[in-house]
Amino acid sequence: MKDTLAPYVTPDGRQIGETLMDMRNITLRFGGVEAIKDISFNIQEGEIRAIIGPNGAGKSSMLNVISGFYNPQEGEVWFRGKKRPPMKPYQVARLGIARTFQNIALFQGMSVLDNVMTGRLNHMNAGMLAQAVWRGKAEREEVANRETVEKVIDFLEIQAIRKTPVGRLPYGLKKRVELARALAAEPKLLLLDEPMAGMNVEEKEDMSRFILDVNDEFGTTIALIEHDMGVVMDLSDRVIVMDYGRKIGDGTPDEVRNNQEVIDAYLGVSHD
Repeated sequence: MKDTLAPYVTPDGRQIGETLMDMRNITLRFGGVEAIKDISFNIQEGEIRAIIGPNGAGKSSMLNVISGFYNPQEGEVWFRGKKRPPMKPYQVARLGIARTFQNIALFQGMSVLDNVMTGRLNHMNAGMLAQAVWRGKAEREEVANRETVEKVIDFLEIQAIRKTPVGRLPYGLKKRVELARALAAEPKLLLLDEPMAGMNVEEKEDMSRFILDVNDEFGTTIALIEHDMGVVMDLSDRVIVMDYGRKIGDGTPDEVRNNQEVIDAYLGVSHD
């Protein structure tokens, strides 16, 4: 299957490249229930791609397929031009895919710094003995990883809480720490599962700014699930809409906003 979307420049001057990920005819079943029904879409390198839909539409299931938590019964996952075989999440992470979670998944008793450092695990190659002695390669590796983490902490403006145990932080800052951990992995594709859920207006504005900055300054491709339609329409280059496991819309924010089937799904209205 050849992708039909050529690289392009967005109205704000950002370069969108070739296809990074291609989901082809994905079907995912749990027993007799089809959570995802024959869905195809792609993610272009450098874009912000939103996945939206009502509760129970299958959005998180799709993100779990991309990140390797689920393997679909039918369809193919292509990443960077190669068909991806069934993989475990840690194997997918090694390909350059990192994610945050709908429910915060941090080590509550550890400091912000130590939590963000866990995002560097795939970049740690020294053996256990070398790490225990902490000399040579292990020491150099630790220093390099710490430098990367400190840059991420500075970038997300969480220097003041770097030594604070995560369990003591307010919800909005925990979300930012989770984003920092994902960024520390230096992903090619960053998956964000409801990054602004439960946030107030000010926290959403901050998170929106950081997402745009990550995309712009790091060139990171982003796929996100979000229920705040104002945020989705402002941030996204393209949007895929799901409803009861089906794809009912796919296009630019304006195209999706004016799609009658999408309007019906969100308003619960049927048209003859």
